[in-house]
Amino acid sequence: MIPTPRRSLARLTLVGLTAAALFGACSTASPSASSSAAPASQAPGASPSAAADHKPVTISVGVLRPGATQEAADALNLQIDEFQAKYPWITIQSEEYNWTAPTFTAALAAGTLPDVFTIPFTDGKGLIAEHQIVNIDSRVRALPYVDKFNPNVLVNGQDADGKIWAVPTQAYGMSLTYNRTLFTQAGLDPEKPPTTWDEVKAAAKTIAEKTGQAGFAEMATQNTGGWQLTTMTYALGGRMQTVGDDGKVTATVANPATKSALKFLHDLRWSDNSMGSTFDYAWGSINQAFAAGQIGMFTGGSDLYTAMVQNNGLKADDYGVTTIPLASDPNAGVLGGGTLAAVNVNTTEEQRDAAVTWIDWYYMNKLLTQDGAVADAKALKANNQPVGVPALPIFDRATYDESQVWIKDYINVPTAQMTSFTSKIFDQPLVNEPVAHTQDLYAALDPVVQAVLTDKNADIDALLDAANKQVQVILDKG
Repeated sequence: MIPTPRRSLARLTLVGLTAAALFGACSTASPSASSSAAPASQAPGASPSAAADHKPVTISVGVLRPGATQEAADALNLQIDEFQAKYPWITIQSEEYNWTAPTFTAALAAGTLPDVFTIPFTDGKGLIAEHQIVNIDSRVRALPYVDKFNPNVLVNGQDADGKIWAVPTQAYGMSLTYNRTLFTQAGLDPEKPPTTWDEVKAAAKTIAEKTGQAGFAEMATQNTGGWQLTTMTYALGGRMQTVGDDGKVTATVANPATKSALKFLHDLRWSDNSMGSTFDYAWGSINQAFAAGQIGMFTGGSDLYTAMVQNNGLKADDYGVTTIPLASDPNAGVLGGGTLAAVNVNTTEEQRDAAVTWIDWYYMNKLLTQDGAVADAKALKANNQPVGVPALPIFDRATYDESQVWIKDYINVPTAQMTSFTSKIFDQPLVNEPVAHTQDLYAALDPVVQAVLTDKNADIDALLDAANKQVQVILDKG
C-alpha cells in the first residue's frame, strides 16, 4: 500500500463535488454520527444558510487504489455526492493512493501525500513521534462516540499521553486464503480447509502435484516477507521483540518459532517443490497471482477479498478464507493489524476540520449508524462492489454484529465461503504487531525469507542471528 503518482479522478474534481476527509463532523459544524444519504434539500446542514456559515474548503483524500475498476470509482463518486449534499462547503478531490513501505517515506518527505491518507497500524507510533501527521485529538474527541473505540485498536493512533493523532478505520486478523477451485481440482474438499500447519503442507503438495500450480506461496519483498514471517512466528508461539519493565525493547528475531517457520518454508520449497517458481511476491503481486488461479494458499489479511475484486478480477467461486492454524503453545496467537486515517501536516486548520468531518462520515458512520451503513452498502452494491467482507470490530463486538444486521439485504460476497474464518476468529487470541520500528524489523527479515526460498543450503540460524543484530542496533538508536 503506497502512494502512486497523484492522479485525480476527473469525475471527482468537478466544481461542487465535495467529500471531506476520513472522519468528519468535527469541524465548526456540529459533530454528527449520522451520514444519511438524503437529498440536499433534506440533509442536515445542506441549506444555503448552513453553507454560508462555513468558509469553503477543499481537501484531497486518498481513498481509491491505483488500478481500481471504473465501478469502484463510480461507487466512490456516489458516496461523495451523498457527502456533498450534507456538507456543501467542503470540496473533495479524490486521488489514487496505496501505501507500500518502499515509497511512503519519500512521498511523505516530498509533501505529495493527499490531505487525508491511510497508514498501517505499524506506522502510527513513528509518525506520531516525529510529528509527521497532525494531532487531531480535540477534533476526534468532539465526536459523540469516541468512548466506544476498542482501546486495543485506538492505541495504535495515540501518543504516550493518549492523544489521538490518527483514527483506526479498519482492523483485521491474519488469515489463510485458499483457492477453492484449485482445492477441488486437486481432489481436496474446499469445505474443509487445513486446520494445522501439517495439513497446510500436505494440501500444498497435493495441489502442486495435481494442478501444476503453487500449492502455497509466501510474500518476500517490500517488507511483506518479514510481515508474513512474523505472522507464522506468532501462530507458532514466538515473538519478535520483548519489552522490559524499563521500556527497553529487545529483538528476539532468532527465536525457536521463527526458525521453525523458516524450516517449514524451506521444506515446502525444496523437499516438496510445492511453492511454484515465483519467490519475490509482495502484497499486490501475490493478490494478482491468486486471483489468476496460480496459488492454492497464502497467508494475509482477512480483508483481501475487496482488493482482489476491485483490482484483480477475482472470481467469487475461487475464494475461500479460514483462520490461521495455531500451535498448541499457550503463546500462539493471530497477528492483528489494521489501518489508520491520518491528516497531512501541510494543511490549514480549516482543512483539518474538513478532514475529520470526512473521516467521520466516510469511515465511521457505516460502522455506527444504520443510515450510514445502509447508504454505504447501497452505493457499493449499486456499483457491484463487495459488501459484507469479514472485518474485526473497531468498536465493540455488539456494534459490529448490529451493523451486519443493518446491511444484510445488501451483502453480496460469498459469506458461506468465509465461515471457516468468521465462525472462529473471535475465539482466537489476537496479538499486536511488534511495537518498535516495526517496518525496519520486517525489512530486516525480507532477505532472510528470500534466502530460504532461493538457496537450498541457506543457514537459517546464521541468517536470523545477523537479522537480530541488525534490528537491535536500530532499536538501540531509539
